[in-house]
Amino acid sequence: MRTTHAFLAAAALTLTALLPSAPQAHAAPPVLGTCGAGQLCLWAKPDFTGGRQVHELSTLDVDACTPLPPGRSAQALANRTGRPVTTFQSAQCDETGEFQTYPGDGVWLPQSPYHVRAFKLRES
Repeated sequence: MRTTHAFLAAAALTLTALLPSAPQAHAAPPVLGTCGAGQLCLWAKPDFTGGRQVHELSTLDVDACTPLPPGRSAQALANRTGRPVTTFQSAQCDETGEFQTYPGDGVWLPQSPYHVRAFKLRES
């Protein structure tokens, strides 16, 4: 009897492995936030949610540290400036904390690995 139960269990497992599985539900792709050409957009929360800050290419100084307002940070960003931008965990653009450079050709980052507190627009 035990042999029969073991055989049936093994057969059921084999049959299950051979049958096509039901289609898996795929998560919907993230919805991108709104960010116009020539802009750097920063969102307070992941997935392009929360308050949004918009910085225009025409008003930013290249290689100058631009801190976010005191007490504010960003967790998602879109870089449509056409120039690389480096984001910093430090509000003073210190490279002792976390920092990352993103190309300016339309990067959409739904979640930064750290709270962004400042950024520098770089020369192309």
